[in-house]
Amino acid sequence: MASDKQSVYDSTVALTPVEATNLAENIAVYKAQKRPFLSFMSGISAGACIALAFIFYTTTQTASNGAPWGLTKLVGGLVFSIGVIMVVLLGTELFTSSTLTFIARVSEKITIWQMIRNWIMVYFGNFAGGLIIAVLIWFGGQTMAANGQWGLTILATAQHKIHHTWFEAFNLGILCNIMVCLAVWLSYSGKTVTDKAFIMIMPIGLFVASGFEHCVANMFMIPMGIITAHYSSPEFWQQLGIEAAQYSDLDVYHFITKNLIPVTLGNIVGGAICVGLFQRYLTKSH
Repeated sequence: MASDKQSVYDSTVALTPVEATNLAENIAVYKAQKRPFLSFMSGISAGACIALAFIFYTTTQTASNGAPWGLTKLVGGLVFSIGVIMVVLLGTELFTSSTLTFIARVSEKITIWQMIRNWIMVYFGNFAGGLIIAVLIWFGGQTMAANGQWGLTILATAQHKIHHTWFEAFNLGILCNIMVCLAVWLSYSGKTVTDKAFIMIMPIGLFVASGFEHCVANMFMIPMGIITAHYSSPEFWQQLGIEAAQYSDLDVYHFITKNLIPVTLGNIVGGAICVGLFQRYLTKSH
């Protein structure tokens, strides 16, 4: 009877929820036990992938004033999904999905230190990856695209992100990582590249189009906004017909205190507890 049941699992197109949870735990253990430097380097790759996805998003939002707001956000969300798809298929590490290592700690398969060490190394690796892409974009002159409208989209998006209240940013962080970790978790059930990629598109599109907050994406977007606000040429501002002082609040202090800290904490709650712990409880409890 057991062999018959196993053969059903083997022949199915997707993993069952229980099998997906077991796989999630195994992946969590692997991540937590990885050499710290390798986690950091993996984080750089993932941070760069997310930054590149945000570049794609920015391009779709540029000079789109005549289009319906919801439609432009939908397009932006769908194209952004390529970032998480690349991360998952490349096997690199994103801090937001690495919060799922919490389930391996609950299962006592890793230590608290192994979990925290992974989070720290991946977090700063992601940050480095996002900053590298920001620097390349800046020196590539991309902010001048569409007569400076591309750079204006960066400025508007970045400034919006630092104008949430602390509690708003925290809750938007929870909502964001619920969707990101659900996307990653759903990909565990797939057995082909197409399965894994396709199932992640809508959850990621939902969080981006809705304006939820992702700490790693913001590690690119807000620094890009800061650079654009403080180092753009006079010609840039003249093309747009606006004053640089309008974006004077785009600085490191507001980035960290008004966005990065509350969003990061919200992302941890959304991933580790709302998805990881809850889904483990549903599939492992008897």
